[in-house]
Formats: sequence, structure tokens, C-alpha cells
Amino acid sequence: MREADAPSDAERRRAIEAELMRLEESAKYSSQGQFEQTKQWRVVNLAVGLPASVLAAISGTTALASTGGRIWAGILALAAAGLGTVLTTVNASHRMNQASAAANAYLEVQTAARQLREIDLPVLPVEEARAALAELTARRDEQNKTAEPINRRARRKAQENIATGGQTYAVDQTLTTPDR
Repeated sequence: MREADAPSDAERRRAIEAELMRLEESAKYSSQGQFEQTKQWRVVNLAVGLPASVLAAISGTTALASTGGRIWAGILALAAAGLGTVLTTVNASHRMNQASAAANAYLEVQTAARQLREIDLPVLPVEEARAALAELTARRDEQNKTAEPINRRARRKAQENIATGGQTYAVDQTLTTPDR
């Protein structure tokens, strides 16, 4: 490329700003989706774990209370064991923690991209801004490799939450509202 054809610093700065906005939006949807996934795994953990615990307690009580309740105690113990097996296999607690950690990591990228775009980009030399963008992109890409994909329901709930103002700060409303 000839030097005359090379983009100016202003053009590069606009391109970096646009890419930062894409990165910020991507991280926003990813974080919100992971938070919704966290909620779903919490429900699964409670919906399976609580009945398993209750059934185990009831079966133990039934077995100890009378010899006539042995069959019911055995049935309840088997049901509790079955639910415990499902809980162990699904590993909802671990998945809930994993989704929460991923959501927070995406939020970190989102915040860093916004701060770079709004605060630092106007004053940073273009090469430093480009390097900062590359670092944020690498952080997002690394998170994409380790985060579990979200399901359709979590994706839909995340989109609804964002569309109704989730992840919107009150200060952004005052900054965009014209003075009266």
C-alpha cells in the first residue's frame, strides 16, 4: 500500500472506535446470556437437590419409625438416590458457578471496552489504542473458548432484558437527554 493510500489517524481511530463498540455489544449480550444461564442452573440445582434431600430424610425417618414402613422407606431412598444421581451427573452447581464466572468476565471486557472507547481513545496514540483493542479482543476470545454455550431460553431472556433497559446506567440517560 502506498503511503498516500494509507488510512489517516482519524480514519484508524474511527475504525478502532467502531470495533470497540462491536466488542462492547458482544460482551454485553454474552454476559447477560451467561447470567440468565446461571439463573437456570440455580433452579435446576434447587429443583433436583431439594427433593433429593427431603426424600432421603423422609425415608430415614420412615425406616426408623416402624418396621412396617420398610417398603416405603426403601422406595423413598431409591427415589432420593435417583435424584442424587441426576444432580451429580448434571452438576448444576458447578455449571451455575461456571456461568456466573463467565458472565462476570464478559462484564469486565464490556466495561474495559467502554472505558477505552469513551475515555482513553480520544487521547491515546493510535498505535496504543490499537494494541489495547487487540488485548481486549484476546480477552474476549479466550473467554469464548472456555464459556459454555447458552441455551435458546437464556439467549431470549438476555435479549429481552437488554431490550427493556437491562445493563443501562442511569447516567447514560442523563447524558443523552437534552437540557431543558
